[in-house]
Amino acid sequence: MYDFIGDNTLVALIGLASGILLGLAARLGRFCTMGAIEDMLYGGSSVRMRMWILAIGVAVMGTFGAAGAGLLALEQSYYLSIRWMPLASVLGGLMFGYGMALAGNCGYGCIARLGGGDFRAFVIVIVMGVSAYVVLHGPLAYIRNWAFFQEDVTGLPPGLVHLAASQTGLPIAPMGIAIGALITLGALASRSLITEPKSIFWACVVGLAITSGWVGSYWVAVNGFTAMPVVSHSFSAPVGETLLYFMTASARAPSFAVGSVAGVATGAFIGSLLKGHFRWEACEDPRELRRQMTGAAIMGAGAVLALGCTVGQGLSAFSVLAFSAPVTF
Repeated sequence: MYDFIGDNTLVALIGLASGILLGLAARLGRFCTMGAIEDMLYGGSSVRMRMWILAIGVAVMGTFGAAGAGLLALEQSYYLSIRWMPLASVLGGLMFGYGMALAGNCGYGCIARLGGGDFRAFVIVIVMGVSAYVVLHGPLAYIRNWAFFQEDVTGLPPGLVHLAASQTGLPIAPMGIAIGALITLGALASRSLITEPKSIFWACVVGLAITSGWVGSYWVAVNGFTAMPVVSHSFSAPVGETLLYFMTASARAPSFAVGSVAGVATGAFIGSLLKGHFRWEACEDPRELRRQMTGAAIMGAGAVLALGCTVGQGLSAFSVLAFSAPVTF
């Protein structure tokens, strides 16, 4: 695109910058999937779960607003260009959720913990990344392709808003913005969250980070000279891609995924230093390590089947209102 920087490097920098925001949100804003579930089920607090819903609402409004402004073609996004497979969403979502419970956190949360010096999270991240690539491109890819063959969307509405638009004749972008606004209002309809401006701020930062991923990758895809996918943040297969890049960087170009994973780790590291929480931690119990590694392996496989993790489906796919997002979430 420019003489001093290539398309691949530029899109990786976009992933890095928006990934740093996600890492800061995890450390400074305590934005966490597993933490939100635990708080709601065992702590009697819905604040962090409402943060997650608020982030979805902001991401939906931002993404469809960008589409309405001509900054994004929704149909080119990863989640709207592949035919939805309901069984894959259900099975993959269940596998990922169970694996997350065993491992103690999702991929995004583990990368954030790794940025704070947790070597247990390092093991989980490695195992999850390898497991994802074993199912995506490794020996189990043949079985996955046989059971859940991915096909391009042709002749059918690719997402929820597109389906509604085809039935009502209403424009897609305003409908998406309206749905995002309703989700946002639903999240804010609680005094517990309204009285937590810090939580609201970091949830909005997460939503804008998802939107910036879509807009940035689309801008490079349209204006660059290299064929680029239109993507946003996810932390399952991209973790495996990042591992491959760090091992073969001299023969492999960087990508949005590589920048995204590195950005979350960097943002979490900065956030842990600002909070004074950085400390080296390791697992001393072999049984705990075995449980975490098993969970990580299940998470990686489940995320590939579901086409995304808690962030990939729960935020990025939700931001374009893909069919798979609410089912997997």
